[in-house]
Amino acid sequence: MVVRAPATSANLGPGFDALGLALRLDNVFDVRLREDDDLRVEVAGEGAGEVPLDQRHLVVRAMRETFERAGEKLPGLDLACVNHVPHARGLGSSSSAIVGGVAAASALLGRTGPDGGPDRDGIYQIAADLEGHPDNVAPCVFGGYTVAYRDGDRWGAVALTPDPRVLPVLCVPEWRLSTERARGLLPESVPHGDAAFTAGRAALLTAAVCGHVADLYAATEDRLHESYRAPAMPRTLDLVRDLRELDRLPAVVSGAGPTVLVLCTVREGIASEESPEIVRQIDSISRRTGNDWDIRPLLVEPAGVRTPSPHS
Repeated sequence: MVVRAPATSANLGPGFDALGLALRLDNVFDVRLREDDDLRVEVAGEGAGEVPLDQRHLVVRAMRETFERAGEKLPGLDLACVNHVPHARGLGSSSSAIVGGVAAASALLGRTGPDGGPDRDGIYQIAADLEGHPDNVAPCVFGGYTVAYRDGDRWGAVALTPDPRVLPVLCVPEWRLSTERARGLLPESVPHGDAAFTAGRAALLTAAVCGHVADLYAATEDRLHESYRAPAMPRTLDLVRDLRELDRLPAVVSGAGPTVLVLCTVREGIASEESPEIVRQIDSISRRTGNDWDIRPLLVEPAGVRTPSPHS
């Protein structure tokens, strides 16, 4: 079984723990059943030489949880991971691993959705439970632009197709930041006015991403979480401020950071022609905060993420 699980950018400014975007940057997990009960894990690319190669590996943990919920024991496996999603950069690397593991296990257990394809809702429920919040998990499972939420004892999500004129551009730094540290800086409460302001902007962002692109700049303004995280990533917030104030670009912190996401607007169908100029524009501004930002324009992973497929 081969599973491709995409990178994601979540929060998206005002959409804290709710809004997410799937990006065309995959982690690839090749899972093969063994005749014995052994486990062998190989990792290439991001995280190679850093992540555990045993039962503690996040993909393995997600697979085991899925099997145990089904009342089954995880069989012996050969797991080969080719990771392209940077770790601890706010691009959903852990969500990709969790979704990849749950999706592979679900397929091995023979679970399918109503259309005969992957059981996306089942994958989403387990993966969101393991992650603890759904904003990165939802776009990884469903693709596109997602609005995720909690509904009683279940997780809900709506997947939408972004306007083709929206071009996500990432500013990925060399340094890392753990999600736990970033979340630890958030206050237990915020002023009612800030909450109301951010709720309005989050609603506007969905409209902007899905058609009203002229409103992207206003829609990406946040008062709920970004400023509170500044002590953990001052250069990230400096870059967000410079991009917004100097060139009125709709820049936000990607996930928990420290990557910056810019939701650029291009003419439909010619993003590849315009992206070099956009990269130069963003790069010239980013140099005010240092010259070690990796500027990457990426396409949006369409709704209907590529999930389990058998070996050809």
